[in-house]
Amino acid sequence: MSEGAGVPLVRGEASYQRATFLELFLDLVFVFALTRISARLIADFTDGQRGVLAGLGQSLLLFLALWAVWSLTVWSTSWLDPETSIVQTVIVMTTLGAMTMAVAVPDGFGARAALFAITYVSLQIGRVVYFHVVGHGRPDPRQTLRVLIWFGVSAPLWVVGGLANEGTVRGPLWTIAVLIDYAGLYLGWPTPRIGAQRIGGRMIAAEHLAERYQQFLLIAIGEAIFVIGLAFSGSEFRADQTAGFLLALTMTVLLWRIYFHVAGSVLDAAISRARDAARLATVMAFAHLVMIAGIVLTGVGFELFITEPFGHLPTAWLIAILGGPVLFLAGRSALEYQVFARVSRSRLVGLLAFGLLVPVAVHLDPLSAGGAAAVVLLGVIVADTLRSRRRSPETPTPAL
Repeated sequence: MSEGAGVPLVRGEASYQRATFLELFLDLVFVFALTRISARLIADFTDGQRGVLAGLGQSLLLFLALWAVWSLTVWSTSWLDPETSIVQTVIVMTTLGAMTMAVAVPDGFGARAALFAITYVSLQIGRVVYFHVVGHGRPDPRQTLRVLIWFGVSAPLWVVGGLANEGTVRGPLWTIAVLIDYAGLYLGWPTPRIGAQRIGGRMIAAEHLAERYQQFLLIAIGEAIFVIGLAFSGSEFRADQTAGFLLALTMTVLLWRIYFHVAGSVLDAAISRARDAARLATVMAFAHLVMIAGIVLTGVGFELFITEPFGHLPTAWLIAILGGPVLFLAGRSALEYQVFARVSRSRLVGLLAFGLLVPVAVHLDPLSAGGAAAVVLLGVIVADTLRSRRRSPETPTPAL
């Protein structure tokens, strides 16, 4: 391919920073992937075959693998030019691989474990090798070596875990593998003699990266809406189920409002102003990871209080009904610190309120517990609105 030898891969300062249509096409696969994660979780909370905690752990590992694929793709397209054929080919590879992983999710810890793990490893390593070979070592041959060394450590754990006949071995092996993969991402894949990855802030398309994070969070909210629609359309349309349906829709609006209130809408400015834009972009990815996990879990809670609004509330259901919003609020607090180097009192008070709500919620029905969670989220929004009215628009002051 002549482009691999002659056309620059790294973005120019004046490059078009909006997400390409091919990148948006990739996101559609992850919409489907999140629905598969939610379906697993709903089954864990309702049929109890795997056990709630075991099911949560398994779904978390599958979700983390999918997020690693997406986040590395986004990082690459915010550093490299997504209009080049090399990068576009990698996005297509990622689309096919991610779709294969997504269809394996429902039985990702059972009969489809090997398919999930081998596809993940092949995708992560294959993309790096393809970039290196077709791009003739550009843009940084040392980066190829760094990433391959780290994936070379985690890959056997993924594959052995996927092929293992004994299911109890799979969880520990995949947990270690995920920790290795995320440590490499967070630290820049440090390797003896060549060190860690160092990308200058001017090389990162801040607007593109910020937009991609925002888009994936909206994907998660959209997936929650999908869960709401499925749950209510399959119900008997009783008055209490209708109330659950309306409450769930209201909570999605609250989650959207909390995220985009100031910090969530100025990510590009924060990255542009950062002393270490690459590091800030990395920690922002982890904040969004927590928020998206919280939204997915909250969506599971929607399913529970729509289908059984006034039924018995198993204590484990509070993990979804209250725990989901807590995860979201914790991730949003981390994002606010990254953007403004401080956390609003409303976030901290909201997290404290959820903690105080737990011993009360165990005596409530599912719908009332969901309503209490909505009241806390609404309180955070009211506090944010009142604070904003007394202040001029705030300029991002990144912590990094």
